[in-house]
This record gives sequence, C-alpha cells and structure tokens, in this order.
Amino acid sequence: MAKLRGGLIQMSLKGDTGMSPAEIRDKMLEAHIPLIDEAGGQGVQVLCFQEVFTQPYFCPSQDAKWYAAAEPIPDGPTVKLMQDYAKKHGMVIVVPIYEEEMTGVYYNTAAVIDADGSYLGKYRKSHIPQVAGFWEKFFFKPGASHWPVFDTAFCKLGVYICYDRHFPEGWRALALAGAEYIVNPSATVAGLSEYLWKLEQPAAAVANGVFIGAINRVGSEAPWNIGEFYGQSYFCDPRGQLEVVASRDKDELIVHDMDLDKVQEVRNTWQFFRDRRPETYASLTDLN
Repeated sequence: MAKLRGGLIQMSLKGDTGMSPAEIRDKMLEAHIPLIDEAGGQGVQVLCFQEVFTQPYFCPSQDAKWYAAAEPIPDGPTVKLMQDYAKKHGMVIVVPIYEEEMTGVYYNTAAVIDADGSYLGKYRKSHIPQVAGFWEKFFFKPGASHWPVFDTAFCKLGVYICYDRHFPEGWRALALAGAEYIVNPSATVAGLSEYLWKLEQPAAAVANGVFIGAINRVGSEAPWNIGEFYGQSYFCDPRGQLEVVASRDKDELIVHDMDLDKVQEVRNTWQFFRDRRPETYASLTDLN
C-alpha cells in the first residue's frame, strides 16, 4: 500500500496592511515556522501553504505598494528559507508566493521544493480574475507553465492555484501528465464561492482520479473587508470524498494519510481516460 502523508496550513493575516510587505512577510513566516516544524514532527511528506502565503490578499486594492512583496524564484528569501526547512524535515514543500521575474513582470506562483531541499521548479497561476474586489490583473501576469508535474521524493505532484480551480482543463492536463496528488492554494471569501468550494474540487478529483489538497486562508483583512476567508482547507480522495476538513476560522495544520493505490483503483474502475474522445474536442480550442 503506497501511503502519502500530506499537510496543509491555513492562516489569518499577521500584522496589518499598513505595514511594509517586508514586515508582513517576516510576521507571516514567523507564524508559519512552528506549524512547519509540527508538520515535520508528524512525518508530513508533502506540505502546502495558502495562496501568496507571506502577504495579505492585496488584490482588492490597485496599490503599487504591493509590487514590493514580489520575490525572485528560486533565489528570493522565502524560497531559500523553505529549502532549509524541507531539508531539515525531509519534506516536500509547496511555496505559493508573489514572484518577480523582472521589474514590472510579476506572477502568482508556487515553487516546489523536494525533500532534500532542492528546487524542482514552479507553477504560475494560469487563469487571472479581474472583477470587483479581485483586481488580479493589476498584479499578476497570466502564467504559461504547461502543466508541470513534479516527480518528488514521495509522489507525482501537480499544482493549480485558486481561481484556476474553476477551469476543468488544467486538472485534466495535470492528471494526464501523471499527477497523483494536486494541491490548490487559494484565497477565497464567503459568498458565491463557498458553495463551490466543496463541489468543484471533489468533482475534479473524481473526473481525474486524483487526490486534491485544497487550502484557503482564514479571517478578514482590513481595510478592504471584501468578506470572510472561510478556511475549511481539506483533503479529497479520487472518489470525491472529503477525508479531513479544517476549521472555518483558526490557524491550523491538518495532516492526512492518502492511499495512493486508490488512484489506480479508481481509474481502473471508471476508465474515464480510456473513454475520452480528444479527437472530437478540437472545437473547444478553435473557439478563441
């Protein structure tokens, strides 16, 4: 039986948005480190944080101040620090941060670090919303990462980020590329999305025969107050069952053992990949 022990950390903002991005980063890292060490102590093999985990969700604003929150990958301070912790605990860490490729070119990105501390690569958020309260195109260029699957020490790992989860194509591309476990670091608030939170990702898990780890932040963030980040991070199995669900309002590490043999079992039962008809789908990409 192939077991994978996963960990997810959800957290509220530390400090306040009147502080500099560097000051907030320090406070968020300080708050995460005890939970990272706790995950290591519990034998977590793959750990993931929430979307842009070192900062507030600043996209309700259109304030260029937040460009200073971006860091290079892999040579920025946060990824370097997480490489040390990955090596310390023998743990794969997915590090979702604001990435600076060059001055004026910024991405919403997750770096993937292997259990020996080596940098494996990154995924850049592909789908960028631009609606009231979520002015993400002001801050993020759409990524074009071509659906990388990372061959980590413990599993074949995919990453999808927040708003991406509404688009089925990426889940399918990651699964077809071999992903067994896909993490979706998010920042999503109560309202229309809360019903979908426990609907879309389990459906994607079923359609693609994968485990999914969904991470959301908690609390509200002044001065924007766009709503409550409702937490409820969870693990979902390839049959769409929510196996462990975090609280709605607490900083929390959740840990779960996933039976990766279930990926093959479910795919052999449903045979969705066998019965796909990609030769009939050309019109889906022709309609631009």
